[in-house]
Amino acid sequence: MIRSGLIRVFVSSQAAIRRFADAFRASHDRLHVLVNNAGGVNKRRRLSVDGIEMTFAVNHLGYFLLTNLLLDLLVQSAPARAVTVASVGHRHGTMDFADLGFEQGYSIMRAYSRSKLANVLFAAELARRLKGKGVTSNSLHPGSVDTSIWSGAPLWAKPIIAIVFRPFFISAEKGADRIVQLAADPELEGVTGKYFEDGKESEPAPLARDAALAKRLWDVSASMVGLPK
Repeated sequence: MIRSGLIRVFVSSQAAIRRFADAFRASHDRLHVLVNNAGGVNKRRRLSVDGIEMTFAVNHLGYFLLTNLLLDLLVQSAPARAVTVASVGHRHGTMDFADLGFEQGYSIMRAYSRSKLANVLFAAELARRLKGKGVTSNSLHPGSVDTSIWSGAPLWAKPIIAIVFRPFFISAEKGADRIVQLAADPELEGVTGKYFEDGKESEPAPLARDAALAKRLWDVSASMVGLPK
């Protein structure tokens, strides 16, 4: 769930995202910063109200649809920035267009990593499409942030997360600082199409640098949410 003032939206529902965009546009005529930062994991394969695998529906298609519905506001508000919160987990992601929703071979981490790879590809393709329009688009891994996202992990994995990984988690505040860096740092004015890890520009995984794959994902995503390609 994300908010703008008193506007709330369940990102798993395309209809809810459309209502949010309509409500936002009715009360705002400018949008200088859009931060896509909503996500989750699912230990079992679940479908959204739109019949799409839930992790992909929330973590990628939610970003994709909302950004496109508000894109003209970003452009007319230029200079503006779109920031997409991804994850280092994208480095393990795959993109199988014949089975995007893991009808075969679902696992919590495979679904999560695919959605995060989609985030990096989406941000890069958005940057290409917005070239010369005064709107930048970048993605980032803010660090392993101590949030409740892994509360949906299987029971067997929770002790491992708590003992092995949690001591290295950073605070939500520090993670937020890295998002704000991309949204507001004057030194990043005009920087676009980049990926950042732990506050520094980094080279993403080879698949995430595949422009043809990014364009195909954009087209497939547009079809899945009922937008023109």
